[in-house]
Amino acid sequence: MRYRIAVTSAVAVFGLGALGAMTGPGWNPVPLAETVTVRNPDTTIGSTEGTDPIGTYDVASSIVEVELEGATVEARVMEPIGAQGPLPGIVFVHGAGTGSFEAAFEAQAEALASAGIVTMVPNKRLDTYTTSSRSYVGMANDYLRSVELLRRLPGVDPDKVGVYGESEGAWIVPVMAADNPVVAFTVLVAAPVVTPRQQAAFAVDSYLRNTGVPLEVLRTIPRIVGMEFPGGGFDYLEFDSQPFQQRMRQPLLIVYGTGDAAMPTVQGAQQLIDDLAVAGNHDWTLRYYDGADHGIKIDQVLVPEFARDLAAWVLGLPDSADAAPHIAGAQPYQRFRAGPVDRPRWFAEGDLLLAGLVAGSVTLSVGPLVAGVRRGIRRRQRVLASGVRVPLITMAAGAVAALLGLVAYLVVVAILATNYRTNAVLVQGGWLAVRAMATASVVGGVVLVYRILDGRKRGVAPAARSQAGAWTLATAVGGSVLLIGMLAYFGVFPTLG
Repeated sequence: MRYRIAVTSAVAVFGLGALGAMTGPGWNPVPLAETVTVRNPDTTIGSTEGTDPIGTYDVASSIVEVELEGATVEARVMEPIGAQGPLPGIVFVHGAGTGSFEAAFEAQAEALASAGIVTMVPNKRLDTYTTSSRSYVGMANDYLRSVELLRRLPGVDPDKVGVYGESEGAWIVPVMAADNPVVAFTVLVAAPVVTPRQQAAFAVDSYLRNTGVPLEVLRTIPRIVGMEFPGGGFDYLEFDSQPFQQRMRQPLLIVYGTGDAAMPTVQGAQQLIDDLAVAGNHDWTLRYYDGADHGIKIDQVLVPEFARDLAAWVLGLPDSADAAPHIAGAQPYQRFRAGPVDRPRWFAEGDLLLAGLVAGSVTLSVGPLVAGVRRGIRRRQRVLASGVRVPLITMAAGAVAALLGLVAYLVVVAILATNYRTNAVLVQGGWLAVRAMATASVVGGVVLVYRILDGRKRGVAPAARSQAGAWTLATAVGGSVLLIGMLAYFGVFPTLG
């Protein structure tokens, strides 16, 4: 009995692993063969004999209102006190993690203002910006209102106002700049360049690999990032900034930190340079800052050399538009190429996965509810035979525990990954614990099947003692099978390969 249970359980577990692998999509990112050749480790822009422009002036700050189409947002303007105008200006465009001038770009804006550049950080318009819906073209039109306002401010040279986009903002800035001479120059920091869906998959892959997760966990990337999410929306995930980048004719400063695992730091720069060439634009400068993160910070402090170089580049325009050398700083490394993300098959799209999860959870709860009510009416009547209760509970409880454990595991790993931390006990031990719970559920199911079959052969009392017992057995098994199927799809069960 024990031997056949062990063999059948092993076959079932590895069969579920194979089924999960075959249901696709797979995840095999392509290694990036090309690289960027850094000409000089010194990022300095302009004469090395010149002084750092940062701190030349004291800074005055004021709040202005920007009138948008159907809304009004506030913006903070920082100006150098005593600087002789007309002065260049720059508008900052938020990334995905920020929306208020109080929480973004304060160090950059103040540093540039102290160097003699008027800066504006507008609040992000949030009434048209949600998790599932946003328009980068619409956002570009909104930010251009800030550009127009800054160009009209006293002391600002209207022909020297540019835009600075970071992260998600680097999808917006090309839209603002394409075929638009009003934008005098552009700065792209931590530019994704590829579509949001591709960038998300690339970032998750990089973070998870740095955390040291098992390879099976990586298989979940396209199955989550590639699917259509429950409720629809998320059309912006397919936004392609390349057609706009190929119509940018302004000088461009491209900036990455070599410690930024979320962005394709080599591929992104190469694509931008190629796209500018399509526009006949060779006025670009590329800088890499050693160990700097997504916001060109180290330990949450803006890299001083970045602020210095940014100010020197803006103040030196147009002469600094193609500052020599074109490429300088630390040598970047990008292991894999950011590319298209395969879509899951129809049965694994978000709405159906959610429906399956709800159906499994509800179905599992029906059996105990029916059994409890039945036993409450007839206190001495057991709805199930004693031999099937334990394996049935093991099967159902194991499936629920494994699914909850998988969610908790992914959350913990995500926290570790985004904080650039590793913990072998949590990463490896947590995955083994999830697998153990899922395996226990399968073993419980195998034992349940054999006990029902053996009972029928021996002619003993049926597994279900009543109609309520039949409902309990059917719903518990059905709900468990649905949850076990989801666990298989997300790679919880091992494969032989």
